[in-house]
Amino acid sequence: MLKAVPTQSLNDLSYDTLNVRYDESYKTLTFAMDPGAIPCFSHQLLGDINRFQTNTADYLGSREPRTDIDFLVFASDVPGVFNLGGDLKFFVDMITSGDRQTLQSYAELSIDVLYANFVNLNADVRTISLVTGTALGAGFEAALSSDYIVAEAGTIFKFPEVVFNMFPGMGAYSFLARRISPALVEKMIVNAEGYSAEVLYEMGIVDVIADPGQGEVALRSFIKRLNKSSITRRSVLKMRNRVLPLEKQELLDIANDWVDAAFSLSERDISAMSRLVRAQSKMMSQSSPGEKQTQLPMQNHA
Repeated sequence: MLKAVPTQSLNDLSYDTLNVRYDESYKTLTFAMDPGAIPCFSHQLLGDINRFQTNTADYLGSREPRTDIDFLVFASDVPGVFNLGGDLKFFVDMITSGDRQTLQSYAELSIDVLYANFVNLNADVRTISLVTGTALGAGFEAALSSDYIVAEAGTIFKFPEVVFNMFPGMGAYSFLARRISPALVEKMIVNAEGYSAEVLYEMGIVDVIADPGQGEVALRSFIKRLNKSSITRRSVLKMRNRVLPLEKQELLDIANDWVDAAFSLSERDISAMSRLVRAQSKMMSQSSPGEKQTQLPMQNHA
């Protein structure tokens, strides 16, 4: 049974760039990104996710034990796009104006959001990223911050930052190194190749492949499987976190390095970033409502 959210206390809250929905049958609370013209991690989207996480954590951590939410689902309501990554126009503006403090605050807010998802809001819930479209840069990192990834076949994941002489600084290395070897992580970052969901499934990064357009169906089927072996699954996640712990400070340190690198970019690098902003804007403006994006900027080439 689909509701807005499980209780009135959460139902009174609204978000400009997020759609929140609750499925009582599967005890899932989904927060789906809907950020506007360019589906990237704008400061507004990050702020809305942060508020959603805070409100949900408060609800889950209230004095009365909550048993109505078992899964938090990180998703997107933009057809064909999960998230295109960081807000490149904002980056260019901050770098060219020399506003390091604001860019630093953006980086720290990004870490707040992704680490909160990574630690399951410090609550007894599990997190799933439902990827039904292209995930680039920080969009890929956001997907990786969940316990599990369900992705539709043909979906493309990529770290394109090398195109403008940068690197993914919001958790890519830390999240991926818990699933694959560091050598493969570095290859994915440096080569800027696009990887299909099917390839990432074979690598052990994606957990479930859904048929195109069937992401929600596959998600529900996966949750049924998780519930059948809930003790085993929860124990495996606990063991993973014991064997491969990740402290927030590690992510913050890397984000600080990312800010340092941003302010070391040449004019040529900044121009390359600006061209990508224009390409993304043109691509999205030419899309009709509901049209699936199949060849977004940076998807298939560096």
